[in-house]
Amino acid sequence: MLPAPSTDALAHSQRVTAHLAALIDGAGGWIPFSRFMEAALYAPGLGYYAAGAMKFGAAGDFVTAPELTPLFGRTLAHAIAPVLAETGAEVLELGAGSGQLAMDMLGELERIGTLPSRYCILEVSADLRQRQQENLARTRPHIAGRVQWMDALPSHFSGVIFGNEVLDALPVELVHWTATGPLIRGVALEGDVFVWREHPIADPTLRARAGALNLPPGYVSEINLAADGLIASLAQCLERGLILMIDYGFGESEYYHPQRHMGTLRAHYRHHALDDPFYLPGLCDLTAHVDFSAVARAGEATGLALAGYVSQANFLLNSGLAELLMDSSPADAAAYLPQANAVQRLVSPAEMGELFKVIALTKGVGTPLAGFSRGDRRHSL
Repeated sequence: MLPAPSTDALAHSQRVTAHLAALIDGAGGWIPFSRFMEAALYAPGLGYYAAGAMKFGAAGDFVTAPELTPLFGRTLAHAIAPVLAETGAEVLELGAGSGQLAMDMLGELERIGTLPSRYCILEVSADLRQRQQENLARTRPHIAGRVQWMDALPSHFSGVIFGNEVLDALPVELVHWTATGPLIRGVALEGDVFVWREHPIADPTLRARAGALNLPPGYVSEINLAADGLIASLAQCLERGLILMIDYGFGESEYYHPQRHMGTLRAHYRHHALDDPFYLPGLCDLTAHVDFSAVARAGEATGLALAGYVSQANFLLNSGLAELLMDSSPADAAAYLPQANAVQRLVSPAEMGELFKVIALTKGVGTPLAGFSRGDRRHSL
């Protein structure tokens, strides 16, 4: 049984529902699912990421890798340090969550003598930005001044741009392949209930992408044009450096596998994954897995080089996770065992190690990336 929302949470969800219903009415009775997802997640003051509810960790709706152990951020610091040394440049984190990853990375970059002159965070949520500022001021007061928050991508940037679980939260288009061709799936109202409605695909880019997949009638899945757009924007602003994306997903052939005929869209509520994206709007995170083949194509189309694609397990182990774990002595069980258990979750094929992937796109850098030294799967994209 799902946990019941509090009275305040339920009232908030009702306000979000009313906002979504008004959007549908204002659009003539139908909006594409991407518009529904965007508003449910990001509508100012209402959306899941724009309101004040706890999202990360045991008290929230899901746990991300940085919340499991500081070793994740410390390992990522080692992975990007050679690029920072080569470019003599800065870090830009997309969607910093609670700020835990920034805290851990800055601490380790300082320890190994590769502290960037500026650590930028692009955060669209005012609530999360405040939490990040408070957490960094409390835990890293002596270097918190190096952190700057941005409302939009800079016009020029050199260094490392990275995002952990960013692409999966971008609004996706839902497509239903039928005997007469693919249709775009959107949201309408029946009374006060959200329902699915389908239309012919008007967007030529989406229509071409859906047609090229050539999926059988009855297949329903996602196409993430917003991810293509983000990668293109990052490529445009990156003058020299590395773009690193960590997320759960697959290459195209696995993403659109016959057994995945109902797609990957999920709602996350209080550590439960639900198939119903209309459940308690504003209280649920909405996500879809990442098509990394599309990410790679989007990068290469804008002049980036595909420098690596591996499982999270390979990336972290290649980057020194096991060695960092040994900073805690196994003889000190109280310190070592929680970290060892967290590492197991990060690298186990049954947990995050295989489902999560890491992709690297570069421009103008020649430094070998140790995180991709073993287990590279670029051929699978």
